[in-house]
Amino acid sequence: MLRHTAIILFVLVGLSGCSTVFDKHVEYGVQQPDNYPILRAIGYAPIAPQPGQSSEQKSIMAMKASKIEAYRELAEQVYGQQVKGNTSIANAVAGDDHLQAKVQGIIRGARVTRSYVVGDSYATELELDMKLVYDLYITETKPRKVKKVTYY
Repeated sequence: MLRHTAIILFVLVGLSGCSTVFDKHVEYGVQQPDNYPILRAIGYAPIAPQPGQSSEQKSIMAMKASKIEAYRELAEQVYGQQVKGNTSIANAVAGDDHLQAKVQGIIRGARVTRSYVVGDSYATELELDMKLVYDLYITETKPRKVKKVTYY
């Protein structure tokens, strides 16, 4: 009986873990990347097919569209592009072939470096400094890395 009691007591102490015996203090630190690339993207949009009654309105719409295209290109660089493909085959002959691409993400901190006309199109160049993106991320999420654990 005494032996069974000792075994049960030993198992209970083992299951309770060290948390009842030791207390700890954890220090956190932020880990920074070694380098920060600068991403660049260019978006193009034709002027003539844009909606608007005057050439000025069409130019403004093309300017906006080219900026959105440049943001899409930046999102591709940051998050990648999801591609789906589908081919139907009937009687061992390839039929319809469908390809679909999708980009999704949030771009913060990009800035327009140039906007200009190229023939009948409008071009917008964007720049995204990943150091600024990192700083914005740290400000919002405050990620932590265990720096030091002290038991006492």
